[in-house]
Amino acid sequence: MSYTTAAIFGVLGALAVDLVILRTRLVTRRVWWVSYAIVLFFQLIANGVLTGRGIVRYDPAAIAGPRVVFAPVEDLAFGFALVLLSLSVWARLNRYGGSRRPPAG
Repeated sequence: MSYTTAAIFGVLGALAVDLVILRTRLVTRRVWWVSYAIVLFFQLIANGVLTGRGIVRYDPAAIAGPRVVFAPVEDLAFGFALVLLSLSVWARLNRYGGSRRPPAG
């Protein structure tokens, strides 16, 4: 399996968890996209440093080719999937298992 294929499956899986399995529907909310833009900004900085300086290298045969700030687009897809999946699980656990009010004291 190529890095590109894995990234596509990661995004589709995270979307399925958010929209179908957990039904948190984060990607339908404006707050998600604003939050993700902040995460993406810092992800681009980190990826730019790591790939731009040659600390991390990718096999050209394993990636699609396009890059954003030196990083392959697949890295952005994996970052999206990771953040979406983490926040979907967190939102679901908070909805059903967590308290909506902070503890006193």
